[in-house]
Amino acid sequence: MATVTYLEAIRQGIWEEMERDKNVFCIGEDLGVYGGAFKVTAGMLDHFGEKRIVDTPISESAIVGAAIGASFMGLRPVAEMQFSDFISCAFDQIVNFAAKTRYRWNAPAPIVVRAPSGGGIHGGPYHSQNPEAWFVHTPGLKVVEPSTAYDAKGLIKSAIRDNDPVIFFEHKALYRRVKEEIPDGDYTVPLGKARVDRVGRHMSVITYGAMVYVAREAAEVLSREGIEMEIVDLRTLLPIDEETILESVKKTSKALVLHEATYTGGIGGEIAARITEKAFEYLDGPVVRLTAPDAPVPFSPPLEEAFLPNKEKLLEKARWLAAY
Repeated sequence: MATVTYLEAIRQGIWEEMERDKNVFCIGEDLGVYGGAFKVTAGMLDHFGEKRIVDTPISESAIVGAAIGASFMGLRPVAEMQFSDFISCAFDQIVNFAAKTRYRWNAPAPIVVRAPSGGGIHGGPYHSQNPEAWFVHTPGLKVVEPSTAYDAKGLIKSAIRDNDPVIFFEHKALYRRVKEEIPDGDYTVPLGKARVDRVGRHMSVITYGAMVYVAREAAEVLSREGIEMEIVDLRTLLPIDEETILESVKKTSKALVLHEATYTGGIGGEIAARITEKAFEYLDGPVVRLTAPDAPVPFSPPLEEAFLPNKEKLLEKARWLAAY
């Protein structure tokens, strides 16, 4: 066992998969000599060579298009978007091509698109978005967002081995803040399976990514008030683990959905709808959502703090729901 950061866990997972399978390679901007915008690929150029750590022009559409073509030739590309905001430049390649090739002519497209996402780093409106809902709405894709170092490594390895395109969101604020002991040997975490991060009996909070830590902070406070909050960490957003969500809600009878992405059209609405459709008779209150407001992410640190969901906002919602 070794204690590593969330970033190092992802780096180790990619490195190990490249050692395990010569068909795995990385492609993106500044991956080689620079080691990636966040240093996930640091040292890989020297070890694996320029044919497996491929630097590209600043063209996300070209990066993903080249990755799809390579996947058709038996390779397993890991494509990096420097910031998830710029994934929109590759939107057509991802949703109209990679997501549909298996359906159209049974051609697997085993690509992973890494997308550093999220706020809390004062990056402003072009470097802080959480665009996962765009892709959760696209059949044929798998969408992942781990919260822990253990899951980050296990899920990136599973994503690379999967034969379908996977969008792998990595919350930038977790890169060096989250540290955890992880096993030394090979392990994977299955795609499509949520986990219960904290067991509780009075309400369920369904969340993912950096918001898991907001939920943990609030749960500690509520526990001292006699309210035990259960935290469900989705880990994979598509396919969503409906069974684990409903099992938790049926136990606690109250549900709160928490995500950093903006409110309208977010995955929180989808989760709330499924709970209402399939566990309505178990509910003792409305399904509550806490999200960012419908606005671009502010650049100003005080405005960004006001914009993002946090412990105080969650405590207000949770106390209201507990008293309902």
